[in-house]
Amino acid sequence: MIGVIGKANVGKSTFFSAATLIPVHIENRPFVTLEPNTGVAYVRKRCVHVELGLPRCDASNSICVRGERFIPVTLVDVPGLVKGAHRGRGLGNRFLDSIRQAHALIHVVDASGSTDEDGRYVGPGKYDPVKDVIEIEREYEEWMFSIVSRDWSRFSKTLDMLEHGQMIDALARRLSGLSIRREHVAEALRLAKLESTRPSSWREEELREFIHWLRVVAKPTVIVANKIDVPEARDLYREMVRRLPDRIIVPATSLGELILRKAARNGYVNYLPGDPDFEIVDESKLDTRQRKALEIVRNVMKEFGGTGVQQAINKVVFEALNMIVVYPVEDPNRFCDSKGRVLPDAFLVPRGTTVLELAYMIHTDLGKGFLYAVDARTKRKLSRDYVLNDNDVIKIVSAR
Repeated sequence: MIGVIGKANVGKSTFFSAATLIPVHIENRPFVTLEPNTGVAYVRKRCVHVELGLPRCDASNSICVRGERFIPVTLVDVPGLVKGAHRGRGLGNRFLDSIRQAHALIHVVDASGSTDEDGRYVGPGKYDPVKDVIEIEREYEEWMFSIVSRDWSRFSKTLDMLEHGQMIDALARRLSGLSIRREHVAEALRLAKLESTRPSSWREEELREFIHWLRVVAKPTVIVANKIDVPEARDLYREMVRRLPDRIIVPATSLGELILRKAARNGYVNYLPGDPDFEIVDESKLDTRQRKALEIVRNVMKEFGGTGVQQAINKVVFEALNMIVVYPVEDPNRFCDSKGRVLPDAFLVPRGTTVLELAYMIHTDLGKGFLYAVDARTKRKLSRDYVLNDNDVIKIVSAR
């Protein structure tokens, strides 16, 4: 699950609608989104059937269009956050709580600098969008800190009595409600340089450092520099990249993407999400206003290689979450399942996943009865410890 966050009035709902085509109430004022919206977006990747030289595939759990595989992911559009959200300002705690299960975040920022810290319109170039990045990250860390620090004095003394591995397990259990896993805790301790220290000896700044790295590791974030179609946004976007060199930042026009997807749905243009351009089907069907809007979108796409919406979804899945795509099949010679469907399923799995773990992901019985796997390309037999590679096509042999 991917949470879409940001302050009010930056275009989050437009981004969400463009990514999912679920109609939500979009209006140019703060706090229009009063409840979290959940929808399905798709990551885009060249389908392996093209690489294998097959004429087609029979995508079932995903979609294949023109040789491009679109694999579903869940998006949650969280209502706008403001400074002080962790203290309940602007319904903040309620909204922060709605993304506790998110595995990664897309932070939509108004790159045109036209909205202040409370989401009020102030005009292009009047506000520094870098402040939004820093403040929202701080709000999320303050919220996490309020959860972790609760009864910390007593809990930390309990941690002191445990072996290092047991301490990590105990911290992970305490944080499991935030979708934070054992490996996240271990990595955050390492990055905070707290591996060899007793938790009860941590000062507040050390606990906050641990929380900071927990956020970075457990909630990887892609920043969407939205409203890049506004002229003032170009320089502000470049300044964001310069001042935030360690962040993944994607320039985007969510409104442009929404225009294209609706136009494609109505048959006005040929456009596949993530394409660097589009084709107008019939100019006569468009009025002057529509043609002008499409021209503006096209100019942005030429400059940045697309609208940025699909690129942001891809980056959060393939870079921030470091996922790969694998294709399980039943018949490794014909690359099909038991029904004869060619490459029906595409699975998103974390890089480093073993073939045994994939078996369990597909079905518990398949994992329990695992004997070996077969690389459908080479027909090589694979042991349970084989680490999957991107675009692997795998046959799993099980006793069950």
